[in-house]
Amino acid sequence: MTSLSDPTSVPITVGIDVARDTLEVAIGLNIPSLNLSNDTEGFDALLTQLAAHRVALVVMEATGGLESTVACALQAVGYAVAVINPRQARDFARAMGKLAKTDRMDARILAQLGEVIDRNPEREKFVKPLPTVQQQALAAVDVRKFC
Repeated sequence: MTSLSDPTSVPITVGIDVARDTLEVAIGLNIPSLNLSNDTEGFDALLTQLAAHRVALVVMEATGGLESTVACALQAVGYAVAVINPRQARDFARAMGKLAKTDRMDARILAQLGEVIDRNPEREKFVKPLPTVQQQALAAVDVRKFC
């Protein structure tokens, strides 16, 4: 039996603010956020950090494709990932009274939004498998044929 003081006993949500070069990661609401590189080295560090927790859901905004690689890396090892519309995140932040905007605050808001989504009876509507990197490459080749 696990105790409440055991960090792996309570499922947490993770918010990731994705930028071209960096990932700002809020693991739950009470752990200091991490700033990692948006590359395979950063993904490895992220997976190592997440392995120490019981993760219920990872939430990130759609950022024109910048989120795809990290989302696929997380899904490949079994994490539930919700990629949401940035407007939804802004509306949620506004509803929570958060008007300032920094990467750290955005990641924390996404983690909070993840808690709401995780408890939603329609959770699966938000958690959809993304195309694998191979499927994305194939789709890109297919699109070039018709352009």
